[in-house]
Amino acid sequence: MRIVFFGDSITDCERDRADETSLGNGYVKILADKLRPIYPDTDIELINKGISGNEVCDLLARVQKDVIDLRPDAVVMMIGINNTIHKFKYGKELNLKQFERDLTELLTRLKEAGIVVILLEPFLLPAPDKLRMRKLFNSELEIINRVGLKIADEYVAYDEMFNGLTQSIPYTEYSADGVHPTHRGSRLIADTAIKAIRKHLL
Repeated sequence: MRIVFFGDSITDCERDRADETSLGNGYVKILADKLRPIYPDTDIELINKGISGNEVCDLLARVQKDVIDLRPDAVVMMIGINNTIHKFKYGKELNLKQFERDLTELLTRLKEAGIVVILLEPFLLPAPDKLRMRKLFNSELEIINRVGLKIADEYVAYDEMFNGLTQSIPYTEYSADGVHPTHRGSRLIADTAIKAIRKHLL
């Protein structure tokens, strides 16, 4: 079974772009180390196609080459946080209607190619410099939730999960900057994503 991981820096996590077997040092690598021992007799190929800084439109632009052409059985995708961050960091406008169209087309193209789509919800933790982003990110999350639940085969919600945990544990335990997960945060992503993946293992 071939599974492609598709997304931004949270997926990329310093993978070696020159090495197709490189999984980076984030949740994808942790997930791989957990999944393979569970299915020692199953040929599972994991491919990391995350690229730091990507937005939904970037994934749409490269979905054919980086996912569909590889003919995977499943794609695990987390995307969306940069659409909000780039608005505040670079002044790049976030057109929510276009965002919804792009996300819908992205997921639809994957489904039409016969690929199981496991969508991982992006998250934003309450780092002081990220609080002003929350309102816009909530509007984006509404779209991701609606489109994901309609089209994806699995939808794993992380924003409420992480923010619920930070009611009793400092957010820095899971992400120093509110966006990029620590090792503990990456473990949590992997542990929950693997449950969704196992439902579709051939």
